[in-house]
Amino acid sequence: AIDLIFSIAVLIMSVVVHEVSHGYAAEALGDPTARYAGRLTLNPLKHLDPFGSFILPALTYFLGGFIFGWARPVPYNPYNLKNQKWGPAIVAAAGPISNIFLAVVFGLLMRLGAGALWLEGSLGLISSVVVINLVLAFFNLVPIPPLDGSKVAFAFLPFRFREFEEFLESWGPAILIFFVFFFFRLLLPLVFYAFELITGFSAV
Repeated sequence: AIDLIFSIAVLIMSVVVHEVSHGYAAEALGDPTARYAGRLTLNPLKHLDPFGSFILPALTYFLGGFIFGWARPVPYNPYNLKNQKWGPAIVAAAGPISNIFLAVVFGLLMRLGAGALWLEGSLGLISSVVVINLVLAFFNLVPIPPLDGSKVAFAFLPFRFREFEEFLESWGPAILIFFVFFFFRLLLPLVFYAFELITGFSAV
């Protein structure tokens, strides 16, 4: 139970950083919507989603042995962005990049502090931070709407693919559910490889 509580706490802070990063990227590109909505804060109470932040993480923990979830998306208006072509892709990429940044910072803490007495008691928690942020980053980079990866991918597609984009946006949630149930575990070898690369520790 303690492990679950710690894992959910790590997940909540990680998804909050993810969402706030979207908001700051949008503001830097000309859209103040997130600030006006009071969402440019790391206060988790402003971002929690009852299902995505609590129920789903507990379900995935008990049923699948891993933890996953989300926070409420930070609102932004893409029409306010200075760059209409690349702006949405930059805003979308900011979320996964923030998770990769957290994974690298805490992973290097593990690597550089290996063997240190002060780190021994915290090793499990720190490794959870790395794994959870890598899972969030790689999952959100999958190019299926409404995930961030789809917005990044769409920015590279010529305008003639607009109908294909609209098709994916319409069916994206259904495709995503199918992906989560049948293909999510395909991401795990990538997560484990990145974990070992960053930390120097075995992920298994």
